[in-house]
Order: sequence, then structure tokens, then C-alpha cells
Amino acid sequence: MSKPMEWLTVGHIVGAQGLKGDLKINPCTDFPERFLNPGPRWLNGRKGEQPQEVRLQRGRQLPGRSLFVVHLEGIDDRSAAEALVGLEFLVMADDRPELGDGEFHLLDLIGLDVHLDPDGDPIGTVSDLISAGHDLLEITRQDGKVKLVPFVEAIVPEVHLEDGWLLLTPPPGLLDL
Repeated sequence: MSKPMEWLTVGHIVGAQGLKGDLKINPCTDFPERFLNPGPRWLNGRKGEQPQEVRLQRGRQLPGRSLFVVHLEGIDDRSAAEALVGLEFLVMADDRPELGDGEFHLLDLIGLDVHLDPDGDPIGTVSDLISAGHDLLEITRQDGKVKLVPFVEAIVPEVHLEDGWLLLTPPPGLLDL
């Protein structure tokens, strides 16, 4: 029996751009080539359905924004593009760019325990990653409250993927908001 394919969400289709079928994608990856280099990609978003293969023909980043505009083969008018809004833009999970020392894939942060002290108990878990110009970690605290924390080295100085946790050193009041 073959193992089912695993997928990585690299972006979300958030709108149509223009009249010729272009799509606006909000990325959730640090690898812009996912939206620039032609080739196969997949779309998913409807529960229970298998991802649908599509072919990226071209893409570009909108100047001064974190959004990308892409054109998919066969999507040639605005109504066809609008029908795809809300779907996830996927690649195969094994299609991961090589990383250097000290680098990691941001999606791997989801599920990590969050510690304020390396030897202390976790205060919560990374529940999502939000790309909004700067990456934000969504942290679900033990008390159920959700906090957004900028993913910058001054606030998240240590990430221990192998051990399943990261260290948070928030400025005073950040977790109280």
C-alpha cells in the first residue's frame, strides 16, 4: 500500500487581480520562488477533496507588499480566478529548499511549546504563523488565550526544533495585551 502524499501550504489565495485570471496570494513561506518559478503546484481548501494539480505560468511580487500575483494555466478570466479565492496554494511536503545552519522552515514552528525560561514549564504552544509584512507567531496559552508575537530574534532568541520548543523573551506587557 502506498503512503498518502503529504502537502505544505505555502500561501492562501486571497483575491483576483485584474480581468485576465491573475490571483493574489498571501504567502506563508520565506521562499518567494514558490510564486515566481513556473511549474506544478496544487490547490486545496475543500474538506475531503484531494488537492488539484495546477500549473503556475508566471508570478510576481506586488511592489512594497508581501502579496504575490500569479497566473495559473487555464485560469483566464476574473470569474475563474474568483472561484479559487479561499483555496490553499500547496507544494509536496518533500519539496523543501535546503537550509543553512541555524535556518528552519517557518511552518515547522507550528506545534512547538513556548517557554519563557529554558528550564520552566511551557506557557503555551505555537498554533499558527501569520505573514503580515512581518511574521507573527500565534501562541495559544495554557489558559486558552491567544497572543500574537512578532517572530524576531530579540523576542524569539532560541528555536529548538529537535526538542519541540522555543524560547520567548517578550518585552514587558506583550503577553498582557
